[in-house]
Amino acid sequence: MTAAVFGHDGPWTEEDYLSLDETSQRVELFDGSLHMTPAPTPRHQNISGELRAVLRQPARSAHLRVLEAVNVRLQPGRITIPDLVVTGEIDFDEVYIEAHDVRLVCEIISPGNAATDKVLKMHYYAAAGIEWYLLIEQQNGNLHLYRRHGRHYLEQAVAKVGETLDLTAPVRVRIRPEELLP
Repeated sequence: MTAAVFGHDGPWTEEDYLSLDETSQRVELFDGSLHMTPAPTPRHQNISGELRAVLRQPARSAHLRVLEAVNVRLQPGRITIPDLVVTGEIDFDEVYIEAHDVRLVCEIISPGNAATDKVLKMHYYAAAGIEWYLLIEQQNGNLHLYRRHGRHYLEQAVAKVGETLDLTAPVRVRIRPEELLP
């Protein structure tokens, strides 16, 4: 993959991006540029797996799906890989999920990449029309739930260790931050 990235001239198209080989790094497409981050840490993956387990049954009850680390096409030329998404019915054989099929997007904030999740992706997800955004602080487990208002998000709730986040949409579930932490 490294040769393909460094040997590439000009802006990246969706076709260029989708033709890249698999890698341990997360590679996202932002308006003609690639954004690469290292593979997630074990702490990050533990939080992601525990959150998926908490969301799985409530999502199924609502006829929704919970998926980890899938391509989400926000608009032409903008494809992200969120940590988790809750979606409606999708084609499981497509290479990406369209933003309009995503009901909730979750990002686990990595200390070295906080600005991307708190600013850039938050803006992109809201502009793409994704209604709910859940941010999880990797180090302390704090949960921040946002709801879209126009092209921006407003914080709806925060839950710290010892507290509970009550989600009522798109799924009904209570999340306790300490249950997500290793």
